[in-house]
Amino acid sequence: MELNEYKSVFLEYLSEEVVDNKGFSQPDNLYAPIHYILQLGGKRLRPVLTMMGCDIFSGNYKPALDAALAIEMFHNFTLMHDDIMDKASIRRGEITVHKKWDTNAGILSGDALMILAYQFFENYEGDTFKKIVALFNKTAIEVCEGQQFDIDFETSMDVSLEDYKKMIGYKTAVLVAASLKMGAIIGNASRREADLIYDFGFHLGMAFQLQDDYLDTFGTDDFGKKIGGDILENKKTFLVIKVLELASKEDRSEIEKLYVIKEGDKNKVEKVTSFFKKYHVDSFIQDEIQNYTKKALADCEKLEISEIHKTSLRSFANNLMKRKL
Repeated sequence: MELNEYKSVFLEYLSEEVVDNKGFSQPDNLYAPIHYILQLGGKRLRPVLTMMGCDIFSGNYKPALDAALAIEMFHNFTLMHDDIMDKASIRRGEITVHKKWDTNAGILSGDALMILAYQFFENYEGDTFKKIVALFNKTAIEVCEGQQFDIDFETSMDVSLEDYKKMIGYKTAVLVAASLKMGAIIGNASRREADLIYDFGFHLGMAFQLQDDYLDTFGTDDFGKKIGGDILENKKTFLVIKVLELASKEDRSEIEKLYVIKEGDKNKVEKVTSFFKKYHVDSFIQDEIQNYTKKALADCEKLEISEIHKTSLRSFANNLMKRKL
């Protein structure tokens, strides 16, 4: 199947099981925010990977649909809570849940999404259930750890590239990796193959987050988030860590002053971006994106799967590297 076909099937299942399900309607102030964020769009990267992982090893994606729903529910739970912590006003080009409703709605509806994720896992039995829930629990706590690292880094100017990579590995890459591995487990893949496709997903997730960081500063207005949002929130991304590493003593001092400002300087994004351009850190991050994509492609070659499936994984990786949204 093509990626768009997986996505189309998933969206239909999402509507059937959640959006149009009368059981998820009252109280309205609990479920309306859930329906809202689930229908905001997005790439549906993680559920598509879960379906693909299952299809690759079993020739059938359908057994993975409930796990795909669970993964998408968990991902949106993290987005709701992240937006509150980041005080973000835009998500996928639309108003964030806590801005459209209020903070309490964002917290409680997010909690409900997490619980719904576990409910969809209940549709699996025996050894499969144990394996996918164990993987999910491990991944969920790693995502929380990654988010805490991200928050801690906001108030520190002493963040290394290794610190940053560990943070995005936990916050983003492990969920991409787990999505693929979960599908593989449901598709009865061997342990070796399940671990290899996890590695493929992890390296792909690293490239994905690096591209996200790049687009946050150098993307266009249709990126779906406020351009320069990471700069305004003092996020320690690859770009700022690298520019601090390369900058002259005078420029580093100026950049550090800008990263003390939380708000109030209307030209902060423009000033910081000018330093990124001066030291060409945009080219450094593009090289890093390519390096992680190459690692993912190397993992793909180790998999004992058909050439058709390898071609699908290669295409997915290359398209993700070139994305503009």
